[in-house]
Amino acid sequence: MKKTMGIVGSIALCLIAVSANSQQTWDAKKNATVDSITSHYAGKYLTPGPALTTADIFPVIGKYGSATGADAATVIITLDEQNKGFVWIEGLPQGKFKAMLRKSPATYKIPAQKTEEGKEVAEGTLIFDKETNTLNICIGKIYSTEDPASAFAAPVEEPVTIVKTSKTKKAVQPKPWMYTGTKLVTETVAN
Repeated sequence: MKKTMGIVGSIALCLIAVSANSQQTWDAKKNATVDSITSHYAGKYLTPGPALTTADIFPVIGKYGSATGADAATVIITLDEQNKGFVWIEGLPQGKFKAMLRKSPATYKIPAQKTEEGKEVAEGTLIFDKETNTLNICIGKIYSTEDPASAFAAPVEEPVTIVKTSKTKKAVQPKPWMYTGTKLVTETVAN
């Protein structure tokens, strides 16, 4: 019984398919509704822009030069191969170290870490300004999630009161290390 119902169902489907194919097909060019809609929007379509490149998505990647500071003449920032949220920074006196993307497209936190050369790198901030092509790195100040650019602000000087105590030494905060560089743009020649 099931076999017979299956055969009858298959035949019915075939007949429906044949009758559907024998009907007229719909042509959008001969439809008044389609004509009125397309005429209303004619010429208003936007053409898609070029596809985004890795440099467009991660503008911090590149080579930087600094006119000031003999410590770092050229800094190279590359994208981590396994995790796109990390970049590697080379060319600074601290050695090669990593930074983590915090605010897209170009605000990074430098975590406290030990470089491959064995040097200690304190926590810091890296910010790239896309409009001016300027890279700012501050090592030695804690990254602020509310205002990352505050790491580059001048420290507020508080009045110092000297009180003499017996054999009390105050811990000295190390001065933050700063780097400012401009992105070296390589121009390509087109034929």
